[in-house]
Formats: sequence, structure tokens, C-alpha cells
Amino acid sequence: MVDKSAEVLISEPDEPAMAGRGGTAPAATDIERRLAEVLAEVVPAEGVSATSHFFTDLGANSLVMAQFCARVRKRPDLPSVSMKDIYRHPTIQSLAAALADTAPPAVDSPPPAQEPTRVASPTRKASSRTRDYVLCGTLQLLVFLAYSFVTGLVAARGYEWVATGTDLADIYLRSVLFGGIGFVVVCAFPIAAKWILIGRWKPREFPVWSLTYVRFWIVKALLHANPVRFFNGNPLYVLYLRALGARIGKGVTILSHSIPVCTDLLTIGAGTVIRKDSFLLCYRAHAGRIQTGRITLGRNVFIGEKTVLDIDTSMGDGAQLGHASALYRGQVVPDGERRHGSPAQPTEIDYVRVGPARCDTSRRFRFGLATLLQLFLLYLPLTVGGMYMLFREVPALGERSDAGTAGLTSSALLTDALLVSAVLFFGFVVVGLAVVCTVPRLLSLAVKPDEVYPLYGFHYAVHRAIAGMTNLKFFTWLFGDSSYIVHYLRGLGYDLSRVEQTGSNFGTEVRHENPYLVTVGRGTMVADGLSIVNADFSSTSFRVSRASIGTQNFLGNNIAYPAGARTGDNCLLATKVMIPLDGEIREGVGLLGSPCFEIPRSVERDSRFDHLRTGDELRHSLAAKNRYNLRSMVFFLLVRWLHAFVLTTLGLASIGLYGLLGHAVIAAYLALTLGFTALYFVLVERCVASFRALRPRLCSIYDPYFWWHERLWKVPDEYLDVFNGTPFKNVIWRLLGVRIGSRVFDDGCYMTERTLTTVGDDCTLNAGSKIQCHSQEDGTFKSDRTTLGDRCTLGVGTHVHYGVTMGDGAVMAPDSFLMKGEEVPPNAQWGGNPATELPDTPALPGRDGPAAATATALANHAGSTAS
Repeated sequence: MVDKSAEVLISEPDEPAMAGRGGTAPAATDIERRLAEVLAEVVPAEGVSATSHFFTDLGANSLVMAQFCARVRKRPDLPSVSMKDIYRHPTIQSLAAALADTAPPAVDSPPPAQEPTRVASPTRKASSRTRDYVLCGTLQLLVFLAYSFVTGLVAARGYEWVATGTDLADIYLRSVLFGGIGFVVVCAFPIAAKWILIGRWKPREFPVWSLTYVRFWIVKALLHANPVRFFNGNPLYVLYLRALGARIGKGVTILSHSIPVCTDLLTIGAGTVIRKDSFLLCYRAHAGRIQTGRITLGRNVFIGEKTVLDIDTSMGDGAQLGHASALYRGQVVPDGERRHGSPAQPTEIDYVRVGPARCDTSRRFRFGLATLLQLFLLYLPLTVGGMYMLFREVPALGERSDAGTAGLTSSALLTDALLVSAVLFFGFVVVGLAVVCTVPRLLSLAVKPDEVYPLYGFHYAVHRAIAGMTNLKFFTWLFGDSSYIVHYLRGLGYDLSRVEQTGSNFGTEVRHENPYLVTVGRGTMVADGLSIVNADFSSTSFRVSRASIGTQNFLGNNIAYPAGARTGDNCLLATKVMIPLDGEIREGVGLLGSPCFEIPRSVERDSRFDHLRTGDELRHSLAAKNRYNLRSMVFFLLVRWLHAFVLTTLGLASIGLYGLLGHAVIAAYLALTLGFTALYFVLVERCVASFRALRPRLCSIYDPYFWWHERLWKVPDEYLDVFNGTPFKNVIWRLLGVRIGSRVFDDGCYMTERTLTTVGDDCTLNAGSKIQCHSQEDGTFKSDRTTLGDRCTLGVGTHVHYGVTMGDGAVMAPDSFLMKGEEVPPNAQWGGNPATELPDTPALPGRDGPAAATATALANHAGSTAS
């Protein structure tokens, strides 16, 4: 083995610094030598030059340099280095110069660990915390069973009443009445529960798994089960939030899918616009405790796509927060100022890109009224009456309902279940596919590109119908990660030019606002989580525009790509990157971070599989991948249909037991279907994986291993959201193969590779967080383990990549992106995109939140890292 320590720093004869120095290369500084020693331990080079480029000359990549940063942070004689520093200063010489002012004095031993400033974890014994954990889960289960019983009782009584109708008109009127009353009761129940159990929300904190948390969870669960949450973008949604205690002014447009829970702490001024995929929860989980706090937005505020507003944040009148951005706790945006980035920092970009239109209160009233009439007179009667007609027309159902247990053993049960499930499921697939490829195309003729339309009118309704019908997750999940997704997107209306088929052009999660105004260049590949933002909104108007992605691009995960993006051909857009809307068009570069900065488009290591992307190798490999993916699609459909068949069988069997057990059988059916669904898909995923754990891999997308890995992603897992905030989520994670510790609080985290993920005891995982143990860059697939130590916290919207290790007690701030290979020290506070160590911030006297100095420190930190 070569000893690199003796030749870690090699001066090159062509160094610019030789000029004027008599032809002698400058002596390396102490910090350069120390950095070179560390770099030589991780790069595959015999010697490290002070002027060698990390990526182009030394052949390193982001994973290698993340390891370099982690080792530097462990050296007490060197200042901390982040990946942003590496990309901005890609040589030893430039990096040492940038760090010279912050370098600590050399010491013989590490300094004593500082007392962490974060909220301390509970000091009670583990047995006491476990008792609370079990008690909380028991109470949550009892609440669910009680809610299921009441729901079953009301549904059965209502069905019996509708079934006594004498003719079709009578049945319709009864369906209208029962459906309307049921809808009002379901919507009013969370409001009543909130005022009875909570009263008014106030800024405070309390431990998870406590009795106070149970009351909090009941209100949150009822809100998430509420059909009004699907009315985002409708004036009725604003009225509902007001009924829950939120202070919201006139003319507010809320497009966000995440409903705020602590509504009394939310203040929104008149004329404010909140785009979809933004988080304004008014609470967060931190170090095993729920913290509630205010979010205050002034008049005419704009909140962009994929944003996070932490508690105790505020924005003044006319302020803006751009896409892929976050306000950290304590940050304030003054009147009229604009911010973007994570954490947010000043910008001159105007994110309100559409002019106003006439949209008064009467227009909003008419739109809300039309929505209610459509719901009460069409959708609810069709649902209620349709269920009645289904049960009446299915053979032998009436006989079985009166036959007691005898009907359960008849062959008619399985026959009816087979017939009903097959017709409904495969009918949905065929008819649904035909509808989404035709009806929205006809509707799109009514909405012209680049024309400004007022909100809450005919054109706005057509736009929402197009977006709703063409964004069905079922079909993107079915066709995604295969060659067939290209044909599906073309059927929706995408302009994909002359496609260079790779078999993985798009993932399973691609969304848009208008598919007929999307252009994707030749040779471009897109990972999961792409949201194409080609509709602009103001408080009174909207406009659809074309969004164009260049040729030979690669887009990572979780990206909001807006119309007017300043990116061209041959770009690498990294995970969670903020797409630039100003400046020159970027071409032939990579972009990382929020706000973004340039990185290398690719490195030598990433090209090792390029020979598989052309010629005969590509044709043969692509044909084999297509055959495998086709079998995966058939597998997906059969797994879904078998699930529907079993649920249908249980439903028909419950009819036979209805005469014996009464309304309790419906409650039992609801609980049984939820439990069966979880166990069924857990078993399916474990069977696909042959009950073995995944192992870290580096391979081509044309390796059969990768095709098998894609099949794992086909297994449905949307049922997991039902268990958020309960101990049962941890049970399911364990069954799926996650090495998860005790008393973990999971409020909505998603883990892509379960058996590569380790989560320690008492961790806190917030809503919208994600642990992704893989990446797919161009034609290369990489996966590795990710480990969270005990008592770690992932903030709202945090994205953790593969090969990551977080020490005990480490905290990730909201909307952060922890890059692959990073090592977060114990008790450290990190944040940002990409994540770096955050400055220590004092606590506000008498409260648990940070003082105003926190906002100043964060803003200064963001500004310094961007300069």
C-alpha cells in the first residue's frame, strides 16, 4: 500500500504564484498541508497538488468530498468545511485561502464538548417513557375504533333509509338529503372536536405520547380525514379555516395541500397567495416534544412552491418567499422585501409573474356556491345512490343479507366478489386511462397559454379539472420507471420531442399543472418528485405558460421546475435544487442548493457505464429492461386487484353478518380493512425482496438488480400516512425491515429503502421528511446505508440522502438537504440546502423559542455562505 503522507502536497511548475518569485514555487501553508493530508486519505490519487481541481483533476465526486469534509470536521486544528465550500473553492489552495480567517489555533487535544443549545431530551426513565408510548397507542386505537363504530352506525342507518325509497326519484332525493347531512356532519365534527378538546391554540410545547398529545392527535387526525382538505384553491377552504380559528383576510388564495393544525396561531392578511406543496402547520416536533407557534403573513404576501414556514415566523405586507425556500424559526421578512433559499435570504426576483384581474367577493361567493351545489346535487347522490344500486343489482346480495352465516359459505360469495372487484378495478384502469387522455385535451381548448384569467370562474374551473384528472398517481405509479411512461405522458399532452429512450426517462412521481404546456428535450432523464410549475397565480388571476426543460438534462429528486426557468441544455439539476429564474441561461453545468450555485456537470466515476447507453449494448439492454418492467407492471396490477378482491370479499361477508351483529360489523370491517391493507402490502414487499435485506450497490440502470429494485418501488405504500403520529407506524417500519429504535415519533417521514435505513431510539421525524438511500444520476444507480443515532430530529420537509450518518442528538432544520456521505456530529444543529452546521442561537428568556437574534444570525449565516 502506498504511503500518501509523504507526498500529499506536490507543487506544480506552472502555478501562477511562481511569477515574480524567482521561479520558485511558493511554500505551502500549514492549513494547505493539513487539508492535503486529509484529502490524500480519500481521493484515489498518489499525490495531491495545491492547485489540482478536486473533481476534474483528482477524479473525486460529491460522495468522496463529503467524506473529506467529515474528516476535516474531526480535526481540531482545521476549520469546519462544508460541501458548499468545496464546490465554491475546488482546490486545496483556494479552499485554504477561504478558510484561513476562520482556522482555529492548533491544539494537542480536542476541546471539551460544548453544551448543546437545543431543547434537551426528556430525562425520565426509559420505562416511564415506554409506558406513556404504549398508553398513547392504546388510546389512539380506541379512538379509531370508536370513530369507526359511529361511522358504521350512521352509514348503515342512512343506507337503510335510502333503500326504502319507492322509485328512482325518491331514491335520488333521499340520497341528496342523507349525503348532504352526512357531509356537513363530517366537516363540522373536527371543528367541534377542536373547540371542545383544545379551545384556542396557544404557543406552547408538550411531550409526545402524553395525554395532551393525544388530544392534539385527535384534532389533527380528524382534520386529515376531513373532505374539506381537498377544497384547497376554493374560497370554501378559507371559510373552513376561519371556523377553526384562523385569522384570514379577504381575497386570500390557499393552494397548499397540507392543512394547518394549530389554526388559531395562523394569521393571513388580505390578498395573500399560498402555492401548493407548502407547509404552514403552526407546529413542529422537536426532540420528542410538540412545539406550537405563530405564523403571521401580512397583506398581499406570496408563498412559493415547495416551501416551509417554521413556527414563530412572519412576513410583512407585500413580502415574497420564492420556490424551494424556507423561513426558519424566528426569521422575519420586512414589508415589501423578497426572500428565497433555505434558510431564506434577500433576492431581487419578483415571484408574482402575472398581472391582476377583476375578482371581487361576489365572484368568490358564486364559485363556492356552485361547488356546493355540484357536490350536493351530483357527486354525493351518485355516490350514495350508486352504492345502493350496486348492492341491489349484485346477485344474491339480498338473500345473503337475510341468510346469516349461511351466506358466508356459499360459492356465490367468492363469485360476486370476483365479479365486482374485477369489473370495478379493471374497468377503472381502462376507462380511466381513456378519460385522462381525451377529456382534459378537449377542456384545454378553453384555456389559452399566456392569457390572464380571473380566479374563480369558468376558466379557473377548467384549469383545476385538467390538473386533477391528469395528475392521478395510479397511472404514473403504473407506468413510471419504465419506457412506457413516455407514451403515457405523451398521451397526456407532453411535448417530448424526439425521445432517446432509456427505460428510466421519468420516475413514478411526476406532476404538472397543465400537461399541454410541458416540453422536455431529447435525452433528458427525470428522477422522482418533479413538479412542473407552469401556472402563475396572483390573488385575483392566473395564467398558464409553457415550461421547457432542455436536452441532455438530468433532474434529481424533489424539484419544482417553473415556467421561465433559466436552464438550458446538458444540465445536472441536483435534488431539491432551486431552479433559477434570473440571470443567463445555464448550460453544461450542474446546479445544487437553494439558492442554487454551479457544480460540475459530471465526474469521471459517473461515466463508467456510458458504453451501455449507445449502440447494440443499449438496444439489447433496453429490450431486456422493457420486458422486465412490463412484468413489473402486470405484477403491480395483480397486487392491487388482489387487494381489492379481498376487501370486496370482506365487504360482502360483512353483509351476511349484518343481521347477526348489526352495526358493529361495519366498524369491524373498517378496522379490519385497515389492518389487512397494512399487513398485505408489507408481506408483498417482503416477498419481492425474498425476505432479505438490501445491500449497498453501484451499478448501471441496465443491470437486472436495478430492475428488481424498481419493482420494489412499485409496491403501494400510501397506506402508511394513516399511521402517522402513532406507535403503529414504527411497527410497520419494523415489519418492512427498517432497523428502528424505541419510541420513535414519526409524523410523516418516508423511507425509500427500508432495509438500508437505521433510526435510533427516541428520534423525531417531522411531516414531509424523507430518508432516501439511493440516487440515480444519468445511467448510474447508487445506494448505501443511512443511519440516524438516538434522539435525532428531522425537521419538516427535510431530505436525507444515502451514505449519511447522524450522531446522537443531532438536529436537522426544516427544508434541509443533507447530502450523500455526510457525517453530522452528535448534538450538532445543521440546516440549509445543502445542509451545513448552523450557528449557535440563544433561547428567548422565559420561552423555548429563539430570540430575534436568531433570525439575524440565520440571515447572516445564509448571506455569508452565499457570498
